[in-house]
Amino acid sequence: MNRRVVITGMGSVSSLGCGADALWQSIKQGKSGISRIERIDVSDLPTQVGAEIRDFDPNPFLDRKEVKRMDRFTQYAIAATQMAVEEAKIDFAKENKKRIGVMIGTGIGGIETIESQHSLLLEKGTSRISPFLIPMMLPNMAAGLVAIRYGLKGFAECTVSACASSTNAIGDAYKIIQRNAADVMIAGGTEASITRLAMAGFCAMKAMTTNQDAASASRPFDLERDGFVLGEGAGILIVEELNHALERGATIIAEIVGYGCTNDAYHITAPAEGGEGAAECMKLAIEDANVQLQDIGYINAHGTSTPLGDKNETSAIKTVFGKHAYELAVSSTKSMTGHLLGAAGAIEAIITASALKEGFLPPTINYKTPDQGCDLDYVPNEGRKAALSYALTNSFGFGGHNATLVLKAF
Repeated sequence: MNRRVVITGMGSVSSLGCGADALWQSIKQGKSGISRIERIDVSDLPTQVGAEIRDFDPNPFLDRKEVKRMDRFTQYAIAATQMAVEEAKIDFAKENKKRIGVMIGTGIGGIETIESQHSLLLEKGTSRISPFLIPMMLPNMAAGLVAIRYGLKGFAECTVSACASSTNAIGDAYKIIQRNAADVMIAGGTEASITRLAMAGFCAMKAMTTNQDAASASRPFDLERDGFVLGEGAGILIVEELNHALERGATIIAEIVGYGCTNDAYHITAPAEGGEGAAECMKLAIEDANVQLQDIGYINAHGTSTPLGDKNETSAIKTVFGKHAYELAVSSTKSMTGHLLGAAGAIEAIITASALKEGFLPPTINYKTPDQGCDLDYVPNEGRKAALSYALTNSFGFGGHNATLVLKAF
């Protein structure tokens, strides 16, 4: 018999504030964290808006020396982890640390460090390169430093599967606990890719919006959508075996009951036609959860606000759910958070768990003009109360990576 797996703590850093509750309250209100980018010069770029974090202070979480030796993506992960651990009220000193692991994904890792150190190399030569360049840029360093910080010696890994990274991390953590290879996992994702190089790269691909009105730039499923809005931050969940959580008196937020993972095997950036890979991924997650299609009441969509992606995800949902697709609610919270790339799935898992706990459907804001190819209930502009038992959250990434989680109200 598979062991049951629950979520007992959540922490986040995003443009909507620090902490999972701050994130959820903003989401409920339909508040956007998207603005004109100020940290870097974007005057020569066609995209000048993003979900930039402006008020993050690492000092409550890290000392000055640690801050200097960590890329921002790692700083975000440490902060979100501390908040999740505090909410879970888990005392690692009383736990078997060999039975606790870390799975933190990222799509890009320490690109800010790479960029700044490369500039230093060109301007001042090799002698000025930081001895911390390599550990600061490595994608696995967020997971590694979280493990070191808490002395956790169990299953540890960094998932790198583009925009599916953190959903894969949470799904893999769920399976690790389910098969009795760990009792507790710190799982999620982190990203800090609002840099000149990353922005220029995405602009060169013509993947991002050119809408300069920050308030309406991210408009998933709307006819006028024209590309995604880059975001940054981290989402971390404490994922735990049910009896372990109950025995220590933990408050349970939601249960993880299903996980699907596929690849389109189609194209490096474009989704498979009709959302074939996404549909199969959702099917696998629902089969793993052993629930009926009509049990699913809400889908937190990948919904990046790209013309092709939103249409294909809608097609995939209709392929999987048939008539029930028109009865369930689907929303994209990227309309408010922007697209956090490798951290997107973790932020959206936090939102989905919160939706189940409170019985509230998050909205898709900026939805004004219906698109014939996107004809589902996207919870337009205002969230609403709903009785929810099961919800599904999707993440799809470049390289054809698809990941889906099924969560259950506890």
